[in-house]
Amino acid sequence: MSYPQNILVTVDAVLFTEDHREVLLIQRKNDPFKEQWALPGGFVEGDEDLDTAAVRELEEETGIAPDVMHQFHAFGAPDRDPRGRAISVAYYAVVNKNDFQPEAASDAKAVQWFFLNDLPELAFDHIDILTKALSVLTQDS
Repeated sequence: MSYPQNILVTVDAVLFTEDHREVLLIQRKNDPFKEQWALPGGFVEGDEDLDTAAVRELEEETGIAPDVMHQFHAFGAPDRDPRGRAISVAYYAVVNKNDFQPEAASDAKAVQWFFLNDLPELAFDHIDILTKALSVLTQDS
């Protein structure tokens, strides 16, 4: 039996407004999907846990660090990331957007709130992640 694998671990954050009508997206600065809109997220560092990575990535890319984030699902389709096999653990949070001034940083070129009924095309499988987050959020409400 053989077990060698080269699987990357990432986190993605879905940040909703209190009324659940808007979501925060970043415009990617780098390839893959350069210039496309995406959920904030990125690679988990070798010495950090998943929760820490989710908060770190969100804060690095948007300047926002919510007090509470909820882990809700893992996404692992073999072709979800063109850089290689990557499994993403997804988180969501609900915030009052008036409490924050999002600022693009790190590998985000821009950051913007979008109404859920008027979303741009999203990079990777982020529409699937967003759809699942919305489903979980409405079940939890």
